Amino acid sequence: MWECISDLSLPLSDLTDEQGGKLCRELRSDLVRSVAETGGHLASNLGAVELTVAIHRAYDTSRDRVVFDVGHQCYIHKILTGRAEQMSTLRQYGGLAGFPKPSESVHDAFIAGHASNSVSVAVGMARARTIRGEDYDVLALIGDGALTGGLAYEGLSDAGGSGERMVVVVNDNGMSIKKNVGGISTLLSRHHLRPSYLWFKNAYRKFTQKLPGGKRLFALSHRIKKAIKGTLLPSSMFEDMGFTYIGPVDGHNLSELTRLLRYSKQLEGPILLHVRTTKGKGYPPAEQTPAQFHGVNPFCPEDGLPLKPSAQNFSAVLGRTLCRLAEGNPNLCAVTAAMESGTGLTEFAERYPQRFFDVGIAEGHAVAMCAGMAKQGIVPVFAVYSTFLQRAYDMLIHDVAIQKLHVVLCVDRAGLVGADGETHQGTYDVSMLAAVPNMQILTPASFAELEEMVTWAVNDAAGPVAVRYPRGGENGYHDSRIEQPTVLLREGTDMTLVTYGTLIGEALHAAEQLAQKGILCEVIKLNRISPLDSGPVLDSVKKTHRLTVVEEVASHGSVGRDLATQLAALNVWLERVILLNAGDGLVTHGTVRQLWALLGIDAEHIASAIEEAVS
Repeated sequence: MWECISDLSLPLSDLTDEQGGKLCRELRSDLVRSVAETGGHLASNLGAVELTVAIHRAYDTSRDRVVFDVGHQCYIHKILTGRAEQMSTLRQYGGLAGFPKPSESVHDAFIAGHASNSVSVAVGMARARTIRGEDYDVLALIGDGALTGGLAYEGLSDAGGSGERMVVVVNDNGMSIKKNVGGISTLLSRHHLRPSYLWFKNAYRKFTQKLPGGKRLFALSHRIKKAIKGTLLPSSMFEDMGFTYIGPVDGHNLSELTRLLRYSKQLEGPILLHVRTTKGKGYPPAEQTPAQFHGVNPFCPEDGLPLKPSAQNFSAVLGRTLCRLAEGNPNLCAVTAAMESGTGLTEFAERYPQRFFDVGIAEGHAVAMCAGMAKQGIVPVFAVYSTFLQRAYDMLIHDVAIQKLHVVLCVDRAGLVGADGETHQGTYDVSMLAAVPNMQILTPASFAELEEMVTWAVNDAAGPVAVRYPRGGENGYHDSRIEQPTVLLREGTDMTLVTYGTLIGEALHAAEQLAQKGILCEVIKLNRISPLDSGPVLDSVKKTHRLTVVEEVASHGSVGRDLATQLAALNVWLERVILLNAGDGLVTHGTVRQLWALLGIDAEHIASAIEEAVS
């Protein structure tokens, strides 16, 4: 036996059930202790301990392809694949990612930070195996919350008809972050096929094959059974798609899970194994309040209480603002895609349940639904994380923009989000939204500005409006200056420094540092970045002949490039143009301030770049 988890080596196939049970208990204990130090996704991983161990007993993840969905349930997998000693670096700059990452380990088959893609990816891998004549197994582990996303059904439909040998495991805990919504949770609760029936079916097939004419006998009896079942019993949706359905199975019975996974690998065609688990299993605070332990900051493992109290944040300000506006506007509705608490809408949902809609992990549907509501006189406000809004791009153009419908997008987690890394950084919404016809994009830098801009977007705007704001709180700027789309905050003669959002705090700090060295920056704040009011910037650069634009967005489609293009078209001579942004690559995980420094967009690096340009 191993002395500690880090001593455990793969494969786990030789573990006895007793040893496996001991391993699960130790994993659960280590997981709580580890995530208490680093923060991360706890409840979902606690619920998947036995399931992950069973997968590793049945599959060789260095060769077989196991695709997680959503990837935040991969922590046990990381521990079992040689990364136990690195768990103290989880989601830290330079440490382990919080999601599967193929560049991190050969055992991570595919990146998985967003939901609902696993079945599509897995059927692609299975088809690649067939085309290349290779021999390995393919499994998609999809949470029931991810089944609220439409892409999951596109994948299931194709996989079921593909005939490919693959297994889809549905981890059904009745929740995504909070209790699941929509028809899928009802559907899963009704599905039931005893595994013992499949054991009998398989034994019967083997028995008849030994008899003379046994194959014909089995085929005949199978057709009779299918006809009777089709007449008397409702078929399962998954069976209608072409899957062999097994379940539901106790997701905390390691022995049964292992046997069924091994058995499923032996069957031909696509298999769907329905596993029921308890989110937060084995840690009382997480079992009692799994939503609070979905994603946590560092906490005390003894009682589950956070080490630091929660600070004021933009999401909470949005929620309070919408509650206030709803009092006087009966047509105001709030929409979320499985992110009620994350977007600050919990109070709104409690106070106005008839005007609150959580559609599950279905951003495209949310935007199209908002378009329908707006067409009929409702004012829908869709609160959505920047990185998840990407899934709704077609609907933004086709359903909202063409008809200039009054849909308000509250784009949360815009810019760098920190510890969740590449899959969650909100660095693409500016270029994405700025290309949408008739779209206005507002960029508050303080809580007061968020409240005023949302109020204007709901009560006074026409057509689609996006209000983008970061995760967390303010950054040293607490004023409210939204009288114009573009405002001058500080006068200067040596450099025009332009930015928006909470980077205003960094720009003002940099300007103060430079002033002490005799370099005077004119600081300009953009309240609206699309359509862009470049007049004040033009007036400023005519004095300074230098321009610096600072943003935490991707370089392509950035405001800086737009400004530089406009000035060039006007034949404005500039001695120097500095565009500081997130660049053309992907931004790793770490604290936001660490990432600002990495990208050169914090106050110190801004000041250094300007000093070099001016000297």
